Amino acid sequence: MDAKAFIHQTVTENPVVLFMKGSAQFPQCGFSGKAIQLLKSCGVTQVATVNVLEDESVRQAVKDYSNWPTIPQLYVKGEFVGGADIMGEMHESGELKQLLVEAGILSS
Repeated sequence: MDAKAFIHQTVTENPVVLFMKGSAQFPQCGFSGKAIQLLKSCGVTQVATVNVLEDESVRQAVKDYSNWPTIPQLYVKGEFVGGADIMGEMHESGELKQLLVEAGILSS
C-alpha cells in the first residue's frame, strides 16, 4: 500500500486521527504535544495517532493529501480539520468540542 492509500484508509477507518511527530504518550515536538493536550482537554479518549517521523513517505504524503504544509494534522471523520494553531483557535472558541460532538465523537 502506498503512503496516500495508507493515509486515506487511516482517516476513513478511524473517527479521530492525528498525524504527529512522536506518539500521544511521547510527543516529539511542541506542536504535536499541544494538539494531543487540546484533544484530551475536550474529552477525547480515543485518537489514532500516526508518527510521521517513522516514515518519510507518510510525512510528505500527508502534506500532499491535505494540501497543508505542517505537522501535526487533525482529521475528524475523514475530514481535515487543521494543525495545532487552528486547533488552538477552535478550542478557545468552543468550535473544536462542538465539531467533535457533531461528529459523534463526544456526547454533548
